[in-house]
Amino acid sequence: MVAINRAQTLLTSMIGVVISEATLLAFVLRLHRALERWEQHATAQLLKAPSMHVDETSLRVDKQNHWIHVYSAGEITLKFLHRKRGTAAITSIDIIPRYGGVIIHDCWSSYLSYDNCDHGLCGSHLLRELTFIVDAHDYAWARHMKRLLQESCATVSRSTGKRLTDEALARLQKRYRTILTRGEKELPPIPQKPSGKRGKLAKSDAHNLLDRLQKHEASVLLFAKNPHVAFTNNRAERDLRMSKVTQKVSGCFRSEIYAQAYCRISSYLQTMANKGHNPLIAIQMALAGEINLIGGE
Repeated sequence: MVAINRAQTLLTSMIGVVISEATLLAFVLRLHRALERWEQHATAQLLKAPSMHVDETSLRVDKQNHWIHVYSAGEITLKFLHRKRGTAAITSIDIIPRYGGVIIHDCWSSYLSYDNCDHGLCGSHLLRELTFIVDAHDYAWARHMKRLLQESCATVSRSTGKRLTDEALARLQKRYRTILTRGEKELPPIPQKPSGKRGKLAKSDAHNLLDRLQKHEASVLLFAKNPHVAFTNNRAERDLRMSKVTQKVSGCFRSEIYAQAYCRISSYLQTMANKGHNPLIAIQMALAGEINLIGGE
């Protein structure tokens, strides 16, 4: 989280000894290598989870744009660095292609291209988009859909089984489809594409959102049917937030290996914090080769 020169200054003030930058970086790589087996074990545990939060964010490495991909479920958080954002990175990391549960995300097409798992769409993203449509156009369908999702989320949260009954789910689906049908009538017609013009005709934000809600109805409402599916993808967003803080405080990474070390070490520390372990003790145990004592069970 802290730049090397600041870490040097802090350690000097604590122990009265100046530790070289090369030594500090060697410490980082030593912990990075010690956690390789833990990362493999955590990945295996993650693949057994009934649902998983996924997201990605950019990170500057050697003045070039890279991406951190996060996978979170239960107490486990795993972050991986890759030069790409899309399916090339997802395939290389090889978690989603092997996963059979539900991935919760923000409706990004690269995630939706995997049909070996189910999909749950982030309700927070949808509510923000609906709020924008209401503020910009005051469409009644968007206002009603926003209220329906909020009420359904509250109802599921209060329920004992964290899901709706079959009857309640059927009523929700009926209201959902009715709102979208009325929305089709409320939205202005899409103009015809001029003859000779190539490519797809650009639609308004309201048309695109309504189309997405229609196409992915099952994924939008999965939180009301499956108790393991959260309404939002806030977990993944929280797990990525400190990566942006790191970049703002310390700047970009100078080489890829240290950015990879940051992802693995921060994944380990976040996971251990979720389990209630002291981070310094967790680091000591990792370096001592006692990782199995705290790595999973």
